[in-house]
Amino acid sequence: MYKELVVIKVGTNVMTNKDNRIVRPVLNNLVQQIAALYERDIMTILVSSGSVIAGKEVLGKAKIENKTQRRQVYSAIGQPRMMRLYYNIFRDYGMKCAQVLPTKRDFNPGVHRDNMINCIEGLLSEGVIPIANEDDAVSVTMSMFSDNDELATLIAQLMKADKFILLTDIDGLYDGHPEKKESQVIKKVEPKENLDKYIENDDKNEGEGRGGMGSKLGYAQMAAAADIPSYIVNGKKENVILDIVDGKKVGTEVAL
Repeated sequence: MYKELVVIKVGTNVMTNKDNRIVRPVLNNLVQQIAALYERDIMTILVSSGSVIAGKEVLGKAKIENKTQRRQVYSAIGQPRMMRLYYNIFRDYGMKCAQVLPTKRDFNPGVHRDNMINCIEGLLSEGVIPIANEDDAVSVTMSMFSDNDELATLIAQLMKADKFILLTDIDGLYDGHPEKKESQVIKKVEPKENLDKYIENDDKNEGEGRGGMGSKLGYAQMAAAADIPSYIVNGKKENVILDIVDGKKVGTEVAL
């Protein structure tokens, strides 16, 4: 049995380059750290975006005009490609992974919720890394999460995680625009602290990603309020996950 459980969320902006192409070395670095944790009896649940971008890489520019339907199609095509990538990388480290595709209604008390807990617990007990993603192919309107940050938070709460790590493409929450030299990373924030003045409008995200810094901070605070230590860190930096588990001060920590 594992001694600690870490939930990690990796977003589209972490795993892609400026051309919105998936960068395999980033995924390899992520899995390498998960494998290192596994050797220390620390299990991971990975919540991964990327299926929509992966679908776009395969299909190219879709002719579908309806944005929702286009997203469904990209996701349906991209899901198996993302899992093939993860499967091959985990295999290189002698590990196994599995796919979990929840919708928002699966977190409501009842049979679906219980079945999801049983499935994830079963995978973890067998040393298999669950990789969760919103089922964009069927999740529309009321069954949609706001983004995978919400999904990751709900999973962290559901499985009573010991740590919750949100990977982004910058070093954490800054006290100014991240590109300005005078801006500094805010090392620690309180669960209910209002930090709206530090959050940029992230609606300008390119590609098909939905979550910005405001989303990450809000959900990190939600997880922290449930007594789960939460962190927002740069997922493109080597060993950043291991640094957090080892107690090093990196990124932005949300206090309990």
